[in-house]
Parts: sequence; C-alpha cells; structure tokens
Amino acid sequence: MKKKTSRQIVPLEMIEERIFVIHGVKVILDSDLAELYGVSTKRLNEQVRRNRTKFPEDFMFQLTQRETQELSRSRSREAASEEGIDLRSQNATSSGYGGRRYLPYAFTEYGALQAANVVNSPKATAMSLYIIRAFVRMREIFVVNQILETRLTEIEKFLLSHDGELKDLHEKIKRLLVPPKTDAIGFKLTSLRPGKIG
Repeated sequence: MKKKTSRQIVPLEMIEERIFVIHGVKVILDSDLAELYGVSTKRLNEQVRRNRTKFPEDFMFQLTQRETQELSRSRSREAASEEGIDLRSQNATSSGYGGRRYLPYAFTEYGALQAANVVNSPKATAMSLYIIRAFVRMREIFVVNQILETRLTEIEKFLLSHDGELKDLHEKIKRLLVPPKTDAIGFKLTSLRPGKIG
C-alpha cells in the first residue's frame, strides 16, 4: 500500500485567481495567503505584526474601507457569474457580525515570500514557491500582452496613415473601369462579313 503524501500540487490558475491589481501592483490578500499557507488569517497577521520591520510598504499594505468593499463586490460578481446567479435579486449587505474586525492586508510577491518565512511552517514554505511562480507567470503574461498591444497600435497607426492613400487609389481604379463616353462620329457598321468591307 502506497503512503499518501501530504504535498499536493496546486494549479497555478487557482493561485492566479487570487492575485489582484491594487494601487497598480499585483497582490494577494491576507485571507487567501493564509488559506494557501494552511494557517488562519489571524495567525498570519499576528506573525506579520510581530515581524513588522520585515514588511515595508513594497511588501505589504493595508486596504482602505472603500477598496475592501469594491474588491468584495467584484469577487461576489465573479462568483455569481460562474454559478449563474443574478445578484440583482439578492441582498448582499452584511450585518458585520462574524466578519473581519480589521481591514485586510495585501501582500506583494516579496511580501508573500516573507510571510512564508515568518509563518515558518513546511506547507507555507512549499506553497510560497507556487505563489512566486504564479506572480512570475502573471508578470510574463503582462509583458507579452504589453508587447502585443504596442505592436497592434503600430499596425493600426500604419493602416490609418495609409487609409487615405488606399481610398484615393480605389477611386482612381473605379474611374478606369468606367467606359469612356464618346460622341457618335462617322458612319455605323451594321454587320461585318468576312472578306468584304461595308
């Protein structure tokens, strides 16, 4: 009988779904990071607070109330669309009981790695590698998208600059296809017989 291993491969797509762009930076929220690291959000944030000097602003920042609400609405819409639920028919307000007492923290790629170090669990260490790979892959996709967008913009400019020239050429060709108007001059040939004129 084979022994089950506790290590499970996590699809990068599952991690990428939890990465958001906030303040123009790709981040993962503390609750998602804690879940991936196999600890409670409370424990993760306690460890971060104890080691606050290891988390400068480019590693981690706290969301505002407005950002938290917008992100919550966005996630609710995505979940509802995946399940085919119409959100207009539901009341999505929360009474505040049983929820978070503090605004969530957002961890950058560096902050996620640093969080794995302060949590100091085997699962967190293993998962941090997957998370870093997900951040790197998203960065690569972003670079490729930027290159494609730049190239498409160049092509569009090229086509637009030649648009007038192409229209002018089209008009000239159309004029060549129209038979010229001629005035009837001279005599009219009714039928031609081979070998005979007239």
